[in-house]
Amino acid sequence: MLVLKKLTPALLLGTACFAAGALVARPTAPEEITVPMLRAAQQLMGISFSEAQLDSTRRNLTGYRESYEALRKLDISNSVAPAVVFDPRPLRLRQASLVAATTTPGKLPEMAKVKLPATRDDLAFYTVRQLGELLRTKQISSEELTTFFLARLKKYDPKLHCVITLTEELALQQARQADQEIKAGKYRGPLHGIPYGAKDLFSAKGYKTTWGSVPYKDQTLDEDAAVVERLRAAGAVLCAKLTLGELAQGDVWFGEKTRTPWDITKGSSGSSAGSASAVAAGLLPFAIGTETLGSIVSPSTACGITGLRPTYGRVSRAGAMALSWTMDKAGPLARSAEDCAIVLAALTAAGPDARDPATMQAPNAFRYAFGTNLKKLRVGYVKKAFDQDYPTKANDQASLDVLRKLGVELVPIEMPAIAAGSLRFVLTAEGAAAFDGLTRSGRDGQMVLQNRFAWPNTFRSSRFIPAVEYLQAQRARSLLIEQMDAQLKGLDAYITPSFSASLVVTNLTGHPAIALPNGFTAQGLPTTITFIGQLYEEGTLLALAKAYQDATEFDEKHPPLTF
Repeated sequence: MLVLKKLTPALLLGTACFAAGALVARPTAPEEITVPMLRAAQQLMGISFSEAQLDSTRRNLTGYRESYEALRKLDISNSVAPAVVFDPRPLRLRQASLVAATTTPGKLPEMAKVKLPATRDDLAFYTVRQLGELLRTKQISSEELTTFFLARLKKYDPKLHCVITLTEELALQQARQADQEIKAGKYRGPLHGIPYGAKDLFSAKGYKTTWGSVPYKDQTLDEDAAVVERLRAAGAVLCAKLTLGELAQGDVWFGEKTRTPWDITKGSSGSSAGSASAVAAGLLPFAIGTETLGSIVSPSTACGITGLRPTYGRVSRAGAMALSWTMDKAGPLARSAEDCAIVLAALTAAGPDARDPATMQAPNAFRYAFGTNLKKLRVGYVKKAFDQDYPTKANDQASLDVLRKLGVELVPIEMPAIAAGSLRFVLTAEGAAAFDGLTRSGRDGQMVLQNRFAWPNTFRSSRFIPAVEYLQAQRARSLLIEQMDAQLKGLDAYITPSFSASLVVTNLTGHPAIALPNGFTAQGLPTTITFIGQLYEEGTLLALAKAYQDATEFDEKHPPLTF
């Protein structure tokens, strides 16, 4: 029989205590979480952290307990299931259920003729679409273009610290193959021969996949991630594995801090740090990043580029590092919404991927919708967020004015009542499980960042999250999803400041988002505004975003690169 009396203080941690065999509600004023409590609790769990580690952990647990209290105020009926779906099918049966035929996204808008610039350096800031036309019309070869971008990566990386590994040999091989195919009339589409980079949490055969972290800096995974496979099928040329903050947190990795080319004294934000920095500096036409809780939107803002976070499950994460299975998403960072659409089309052309069950939930394939009549769109805007006093308010208000002038109907909306911040420990609990071996082995001590909010302490803290509270949070997440769906009823999309509450909410609900450059701060740093789409309706979202960019010039701005 397990004697609970000695361990009772440790079991408080925001749950309940046992008395006389009955479950009794905890007192109104919760007892302070102490190191002795955690020392006893870790004995129950079979883990062992140092006194200093437990001291850092206890402060995080106080915050977790506040989240538990907030969630307990929700009236969740027994009929509400967690926002996690069990799939009993083995990989073999999931593969059998896939539709064999590939999907086609439709036609892109007509574009003006593109000519090779007199100054070759101007190519650095051409869009994917423009570069694709130069390749299609044989004004430049993929090998020439690839060599050009490889040279820029080598030239500017020493200041920007955005590259972990150059894949030069592979890039030149793929470029030459693209040239042969284009010459032979086997044109694959607008990405054929286009150089790109991938965040170094995506695996690529023959190259290290470091996850930006010291314990994994020599790791080689003998597979190509799904995004690498699908872009290769579209004819794209992989030039570099790009930086990310360690294990997808921030912009600090084992080789330095990745910088924004607008001001190299500042970081590029994270965690898709290198992807954003490289595109902004014209070192690559586009790159692939990921977002769990802001990792595409935030670096896109710091670097002044366009970043698309597709609907959860739209793009396969097979071969990518897992941080949160229920929140991770992969998407493109590029110069324009149209470029993002072209890349998304390639990433989804083969349909769902049995290796990533989340891709099998999409009710429809991605299709271009650039012919959308803007005057028929109903677009919400989060009035409370825009009414607040915040640094980029003037730029955001100007963005709303642009949409009004385009004839878009703007409708004030509110966000769901549930405090989404109370659900954030879902991410840390899943991350702690994904890296449980790292934590228990003590190798997390090799990581660069070791402060209270860095992954090592967060993963240790998450070891004390009760399973009941995790599942309750997932049930509250189900309610959040329903509330969000009700709030967006009758709308085609909505607009929000990039760093409002919507960032957390929509990463939990899985809605697609695109961050668009919309001006500069007084210090000359770029700002963005974020458009949010309906689930699985990236076509309409991208059409709205393209219309905004066609009416403005912010997506055409680029840093002077005087360093």
